[in-house]
Amino acid sequence: MAQPPVIVWFRDDLRLADHPALHAALRTQQPLVCVYVMDDGSNGVRPPGGASRWWLAQSLRALAADLSAHGQRLILRRGAAASVIPALAQDSGASAAFWTRRYDQPGIAIDNQVIERLKTLGLSGGTCPGGLLAEPHRIANQAGAPMKVFTPFWKRLLALGDPRKPLPAPQALPPPVNMSSEHLDDWRLEPMHPDWAVGLRECWSVGEAAARVRLSDFLDDIKGYKDHRDRPDMLATSRLSPHLRFGEISPNEIFHTARFAAEAGRANGADTGKFLSELGWRDFSHYLLHHFPDLATKNFNARFDAFPWRDDSAGLRAWQRGLTGYPVVDAGMRQLWHTGWMHNRVRMVAASFLIKHLLIDWRHGERWFWDTLVDADPASNSASWQWVAGSGADAAPYFRIFNPVLQGEKFDPHGAYVRQWVPEIAGLPDSLIHKPWRASPLELVEAGVALGTTYPAPIVDHDTARQRALDALRTIRV
Repeated sequence: MAQPPVIVWFRDDLRLADHPALHAALRTQQPLVCVYVMDDGSNGVRPPGGASRWWLAQSLRALAADLSAHGQRLILRRGAAASVIPALAQDSGASAAFWTRRYDQPGIAIDNQVIERLKTLGLSGGTCPGGLLAEPHRIANQAGAPMKVFTPFWKRLLALGDPRKPLPAPQALPPPVNMSSEHLDDWRLEPMHPDWAVGLRECWSVGEAAARVRLSDFLDDIKGYKDHRDRPDMLATSRLSPHLRFGEISPNEIFHTARFAAEAGRANGADTGKFLSELGWRDFSHYLLHHFPDLATKNFNARFDAFPWRDDSAGLRAWQRGLTGYPVVDAGMRQLWHTGWMHNRVRMVAASFLIKHLLIDWRHGERWFWDTLVDADPASNSASWQWVAGSGADAAPYFRIFNPVLQGEKFDPHGAYVRQWVPEIAGLPDSLIHKPWRASPLELVEAGVALGTTYPAPIVDHDTARQRALDALRTIRV
């Protein structure tokens, strides 16, 4: 009698290497049913935004190709996972299912529902770690409560010892079980009319192999990362965030590969340590979301519930389109729209501008980033927006208001980043590229800039906006 299969349920872990759930399934030595479920947004699961949907489509194609090369196939099903997985188990005659657990409350609830429904069918369900360096339940303060400051959190995580070493990709997989699959194109994850994903296709290679190439290329050039990571005019960051978001590479593999590179002399300790701490920030964001599930919609600091936000649809639209009149902000917003990604330093400057220069509720910005970022992560996106707003855990104080001119001059000193994304002012000299309104009429003519026509004048004065933001802050102080 043929052995019953086991299900491997792929989620935000679209890879074969360092996949504990896949390895657990393989240890049974039974046939596999490899499945991805496109959840319909039930049980509080946040549907992916437009850019993330595009990335997901490419990542699923890459995973399907990798599985095919190993003698397997990817089954696609759409619907509530709590119903789809048990139904698939019945249809396939499976004896068990394995998957990577998530740590957000909707994800935990779905896990529990699937496990209970499988039990009623006499099947076992096994969840495995694989998405974080350390699971949230392993870290707490001395009182046993959740930690709210990054530095002690990171120290506590490192004190646990090195994260587990990554598992190798299997050499081969059992042949597939004959099961029906939906067609990826029918899910309409990619834009059609209009096709706004042209820039995304130009800028990204998607999938597990691409993630590993990106990591290798980054580690080849990691020297100077600590000093240069804030420079948007330089290719000094890893740009691994979308690969991590969809689990095309695990944080454990990145951690140990970077550590090995440092030990081999490819990078110094300061650069590697700073890079690894960025992985720590990702863990911290998921830790916060685990303990505070309303992070994307509710102020972490309840004092901000009384903050006097402004209703400014025109300002929001100018910010979204990259037409604020502040070049570094506009460059970032245009880079985001074209590539689905924005340099981290510019993310902070752009977010600060929306929140503090325009006094627009941070949730509007969080939703825009959710829809336009290929790396839109439910934990990092919300935690980062609250950090900039001053309402989050370990947040920058609200009175820290980025001056977009000084930020541009410091981190894009020659204007290369602005010239790339705001070409209509590219003719201005370095001394004026971040403040075109300071140019004389002759300098504007020579640069081919008609302020207010070819490029907008600032939609708000920095000094006035700063004072307005500080005045607003005083209204909620207790």
